Amino acid sequence: MRQAGRYLPEYRSLRQAARSFLELCYTPELAVEITLQPIRRFGMDAAILFSDILVVPDALGCAVRFEEGAGPRLTPIRTQQDLRGLALDGLQERLAAVYATVRALRERLPEDTALIGFAGAPWTVAAYMVEGETSKEYARARILARREPKLFGALIDLLVEATTTHLLAQIEAGAQVVQLFDSWAGVLPEPEFVQWCQKPAARIVAALKAARPDVPVIAFPRGAGALYPAYQNAVASDGLGLDTAVPLAWARRALPETCLQGNLDPIALVVGGRTMRAEAERIVAALAGSRFIFNLGHGVLPETDPDSVAELVGFIKSLSPESA
Repeated sequence: MRQAGRYLPEYRSLRQAARSFLELCYTPELAVEITLQPIRRFGMDAAILFSDILVVPDALGCAVRFEEGAGPRLTPIRTQQDLRGLALDGLQERLAAVYATVRALRERLPEDTALIGFAGAPWTVAAYMVEGETSKEYARARILARREPKLFGALIDLLVEATTTHLLAQIEAGAQVVQLFDSWAGVLPEPEFVQWCQKPAARIVAALKAARPDVPVIAFPRGAGALYPAYQNAVASDGLGLDTAVPLAWARRALPETCLQGNLDPIALVVGGRTMRAEAERIVAALAGSRFIFNLGHGVLPETDPDSVAELVGFIKSLSPESA
């Protein structure tokens, strides 16, 4: 989760040389270099494609830009007329640079380093598109979904198709695993969670499996809490990302057949040292004997010391000689 980024000085150097964040995403030589930076430093078992979940709305025709210190800004999609301005036709052509990055990475990564592609889940991407920016509660999106469910449902349907197309294109370009991020799933009550998170994710995973059953899919409905088991039963992903708040003993009992991923608190990584190692050891011990991918419960924070990341990777590998 955010392997590359602002905590690495070499990333900051490239970012200063680029005109915009999207330029980094859409320039293969830059995106390849950024993806490789943490692999060179830390020798992780998998590389996560450097891109962003908002390239999909950008490719659909919803203008996206990133403001330094403020985050993403999008042209809001709130009416039927706004929705008519979006188009699925040509999405792969508009995102060709992303797939060129994937192909180049597959050639340059070590053979034993997996390449993970990703996309934002329809609810999370739709929430950004309706709000026009980041938010704590995504109230505008939730209000639109309740007041105009047909309009909001049409936006979700468009994003299901676009996301499936985007992930399949990454797979065809060389991604060996793909992950579906629903970062804002936790703001929804159960009925809306099922409608706008669970059902769209199930459609995407079913389509991916029908086309490429050999490629694992990891789903991450952040904040799902007690809804994780029902979500996994409906979505049937190969792996399930756990956010920081999920109790691991409960998750192991509730999801005994699922490969789990997570869930170190990013703050523990910021603190580093003994605190970090103790938390990492606790997580590994809790999920010992089961299929498990060690990861964070959300993204690496900008203030993280790269030396702490190096220490964490070394510590995890020392606990599991076959790579955790």
